[in-house]
Amino acid sequence: MLKTRIITAIVLLAVLLSVLCFNHFFVFAGLVTVFFGAAVWESFRLFQYKQAWLVALFWTAAFAYTFFFGRGLGYASFWFSLCAALWLLRFVPALALGLPPLEGMGNTLLSLVYAVAIVGCFVAMLMLFQHSPLYLLSVMALVWIADIGAYFSGKVLGKHKLAPTISPAKSWEGALGGAIAVLLIATLSIFAAGAAPALGDTFAVRLQAKFGWAAALAVLLLLVAASIVGDLFESMLKRRAGIKDSSNLLPGHGGVLDRIDALIPVLPVAALIGAWL
Repeated sequence: MLKTRIITAIVLLAVLLSVLCFNHFFVFAGLVTVFFGAAVWESFRLFQYKQAWLVALFWTAAFAYTFFFGRGLGYASFWFSLCAALWLLRFVPALALGLPPLEGMGNTLLSLVYAVAIVGCFVAMLMLFQHSPLYLLSVMALVWIADIGAYFSGKVLGKHKLAPTISPAKSWEGALGGAIAVLLIATLSIFAAGAAPALGDTFAVRLQAKFGWAAALAVLLLLVAASIVGDLFESMLKRRAGIKDSSNLLPGHGGVLDRIDALIPVLPVAALIGAWL
């Protein structure tokens, strides 16, 4: 299982880095559309739509038309603001209040709202990529660092459960370890930017240059918290649906949604803040 997981991770990373290095918007847009379609299909499966693939096909076609052939990217800030509001007003409270039953209008409405959040995540990918591939990668790396830091900190120090009814494996010590890892790596990248000019166009470096240390560290902590919320919310959806993974599209990793759940709230917020940088 571990071998399969590692091989899949290497392949995914190789594909992502190859596309980013190629630095062609429509090639990247094609990859984004494929992963968007997979993610939204998995999402509707979690809400137990009987024809999830058909609904996902419609959403994917609408996504491609709006943001590649229409003028949807011109309203990107609206999508980012909407997504930030949805997470703050709907998804975060759900962690304490719970989810509606799988049958009924509440479930249908929540499925549509979550699909909108996924749209915002992938629109943010496009906008961050348009700034530069390195800029996009630097935002995504913050989430990966937080996840890796949380995993190892939780393994070694984890004693106090973060959300025992949602994800029993997560601990407060793990969350703190992930946050410290992000702050440490970001700080090192900021100090290294003088000797490595390429780092000047990364999210953390630009953030500190524009707003100073206190605000930069506060924003980074906000993004770490958002990544945890995104992870926990998808865990709630899976627990309610009675499944372990959102799908088996990625051997050893589960589904696409399992890999981007923490990115869904983070990327729109980062893109919204990035507009001020």
